[in-house]
Amino acid sequence: MNVVYSLGTSTRSFDEFARILATYGIETVVDVRRFPTSKYDHFRIDQFSRLLADRGVEYIYLGESLGGYRKGGYRDYACSVEFRRGVEQLGQLASERTTAIVCAELLPWRCHRRYISRALETRGWRVIHLLDERRAYRQEGDGWRAVG
Repeated sequence: MNVVYSLGTSTRSFDEFARILATYGIETVVDVRRFPTSKYDHFRIDQFSRLLADRGVEYIYLGESLGGYRKGGYRDYACSVEFRRGVEQLGQLASERTTAIVCAELLPWRCHRRYISRALETRGWRVIHLLDERRAYRQEGDGWRAVG
């Protein structure tokens, strides 16, 4: 089964973030932040994409189609054609390289990544939400289960 990872930038240093990517062999970061900025310079789109490239990690921005903060709420947006197209594009990217979807929120159960995760799971993907180098979770129905 194909795997997609999910990860939040949160308040991490870039080195900590990069260690998590390396631990899981992530080759592509798909940024799903609607507004790809941060109070942490290293997570602002220009510096973030450059720092990732310096480590050999591809950066792709899909916040236009998969970013949060949608009028009417993300649950409704997840039923839209634009969302489905974004998920299909994400699936295509993930079929080519080990991929993580990335947003700012640390906890996936508090982030719109959970909706993207459900959409990927219905398409046959296994989504693993990474909290750090050792802790990971899977979404199961309305709950969360620690994995490996």
